[in-house]
Amino acid sequence: MSAARVSGRPVAVDRRTEAVGSGDGRRHDPGGAIVRTEPLGGGALTAAALAGTTPEGWYPPRPRSPAAWADRIAAVRAGAGPRPAAWLDELWPAIAPAGAARERLERAAERGVVVTTGQQPGLFGGPIYTWSKAIGVLAFADALQRATGVPVAPLFWAATDDADFAEASTTWIAVPGGVEPLTVMPVAPQGTVLAAAPLGDFTQPLSRLIDAAGSAPYGAALDAVRAAYPTSAGRVDAVGVGVRRQVHGAAASPGTTTGPTAGPTAGAAFVALLRGLLEPLGIGVLDASHPAVRRRAYPVLVRALQRADAVAAALENRTQAIHEAGYSPQVSIVPGLSLVFAWQGDVAERGDGGREASKSRIPVAESAAVARNAQPGDLTHNVLLRPIVERAIVPTAAYLGGPSEIAYFAQTSAVAAALDVAPPLALPRWACTLIEPSAAALLARYGLAVDAFRDPHAAEGRVARAALPAALREALAELGDAVERATRAIAAADSAGLVPGAVIDGARGQLRHRVARLERRYVAAAKRTEHQAMHDLATLRGVLYPNGARQERALNFIPFLARGGPALLDAMRAAAGEHAAALVGGGASQHR
Repeated sequence: MSAARVSGRPVAVDRRTEAVGSGDGRRHDPGGAIVRTEPLGGGALTAAALAGTTPEGWYPPRPRSPAAWADRIAAVRAGAGPRPAAWLDELWPAIAPAGAARERLERAAERGVVVTTGQQPGLFGGPIYTWSKAIGVLAFADALQRATGVPVAPLFWAATDDADFAEASTTWIAVPGGVEPLTVMPVAPQGTVLAAAPLGDFTQPLSRLIDAAGSAPYGAALDAVRAAYPTSAGRVDAVGVGVRRQVHGAAASPGTTTGPTAGPTAGAAFVALLRGLLEPLGIGVLDASHPAVRRRAYPVLVRALQRADAVAAALENRTQAIHEAGYSPQVSIVPGLSLVFAWQGDVAERGDGGREASKSRIPVAESAAVARNAQPGDLTHNVLLRPIVERAIVPTAAYLGGPSEIAYFAQTSAVAAALDVAPPLALPRWACTLIEPSAAALLARYGLAVDAFRDPHAAEGRVARAALPAALREALAELGDAVERATRAIAAADSAGLVPGAVIDGARGQLRHRVARLERRYVAAAKRTEHQAMHDLATLRGVLYPNGARQERALNFIPFLARGGPALLDAMRAAAGEHAAALVGGGASQHR
């Protein structure tokens, strides 16, 4: 056992594999929730990228030692121009950092770098992986800072300029017997960016979210949600300040005012909640829809328009190469459209009769004219251009992404080459499953591992079979064995080949099928009688594999945080620290 100190309390770290796991993960904080590190997953292209087997040029080389990371940091700093700290001054209104996040960002601006991750807004903060991304980038920043002696700040890119209403409208909670969706649809036309899309009535979904937290010993988590998602009209800047004051007692930073609104928008509430809970940990949150981001990104966006033909050709060639290598491109290319959007409207106008902010792709044929006439703030980026924009506006040493993000960086590198800029570096984010004591107790009661729930029926079938009388199980097993023995004996006795062997094999298969069908009938009957067991298994399935998906991709994080409190964050940070240490490689320097 070893100990890690994260939030002032030592956290035990057990490096043995767990009975509740599959051997892939590690257990952290045995006194509370078990935090199990998971493989990242993803398709063939992501697997090849992580293994380093993709063709040369698709991904930049990953530093494998503290010395190599120090070289990369120096190169990133050198590329920041004559005023390396200017980025923080220019982006200050979009980040509005407070407390520990402000301190880390100011140190990094002075003589260091940032490492980033991000996600588009999710209702009530979105699923667990929004937060595991944030904790993972914090752990990586810590590890890289220890290894190199250079200040490294974690920065979360909140993609409030996204217009994905589906992700922003629904989140899921685990309930006894399964899962429940919570839905609040943004009140705005489709295509409106989420920073300008007010949420509809979320009183009932918010109440259900709070109910799902149970007794919630860590009430600050729920206070943060209430402050970020107020049920009465208010100001967005008051929301952000309220989170900091209610949860952490911190003063607001200058530049946090974003204007009046009739209620929280999907983007503003998401940013407020993240800042309220992440800034005290040292994680800054950038609001990507803020005009300061578009203004600072203006030069690279204009460059992308000026070279739109070259970018389109590079993407077409890379897409073909990806297909020829046997992979599938992550992002489909739309012929005739550039990677740059024209930004229309103003986020500050939402709810006052003005235009809702939206964006539209600029055709390649119009790119040169738009580039000549566009003013700073008029343009924004698409998903393939976003990593290049991020690398251009902040000194980013690495981006920690999920499997889909890592896959599309194979296309982003082609865009970078066409623009004659350094390709951004993507690293695999930390992934996890949270196993609370109640779930661990149920797993132990039924002798099941987490991975038993990957199959949609395996756990229920196993428990139902175990519930059958022992004599019945033995009789069914004996029937199956008898089929095998008898049919093989018939085949051996037919030395003259009176019946083709295929006939006997077919009869064996049919008899096996009938026996298996009989067993399934008994198992189904057992399921109907084992009401409590089936309810328990449905509860476990809702907690571990809701709707057949991995937990962190579906379930909302807030109920877990409300029940687990700072100890859960400690355990997550400790588990993510092991992942981060592997990404940095080698041993740590003596610098601190």
